[in-house]
Amino acid sequence: MAPPVRYCIPGERLCNLEEGSPGSGTYTRHGYIFSSLAGCLTKSSENGALPVISVMRETESQLLPDVGTIVTCKVSSINSQVFIFDLELSLNIPVLSLQVEIYKSFRPGDIVLAKVISLGDAQSNYLLTTAENELGVVVAHSESGVQMVPISWCEMQCPKTHTKEFRKVARVQPEFLQT
Repeated sequence: MAPPVRYCIPGERLCNLEEGSPGSGTYTRHGYIFSSLAGCLTKSSENGALPVISVMRETESQLLPDVGTIVTCKVSSINSQVFIFDLELSLNIPVLSLQVEIYKSFRPGDIVLAKVISLGDAQSNYLLTTAENELGVVVAHSESGVQMVPISWCEMQCPKTHTKEFRKVARVQPEFLQT
């Protein structure tokens, strides 16, 4: 008789690190293995080693972004070291930036195209980059609430007040433009 299938949800504590090692669909925090996906728990062990604890989806649909994925996100808050994005799934994503004056690149409320470069660690969920020409701010609103127009790769302008604001502007590819 096959063992019963155990279903997991994101954030569910599966076991401590002494009972297994983390596999795909999991992460570790404070000495425990947690599920990062909704799916079935699997345990596999080889040569008497600790079992690898994994969570597998039943379907192949991608619910969470993977490394290399381009994501569209909204900047919800910002400080000198970290800015927080909200994805469609309402995830908060802290992103470290070492060589950019963040406030000259992004502002709260901006819609940004970014690439996932790492799934992060215990302090951050995802690490993102906008270090490509096609990545950056795609929609921004001025202080007067009007949608701004890009005028260069580093500036946007309010069509109502004609004030200019610094942004890291994405170069949108022609195939994505609506005509």
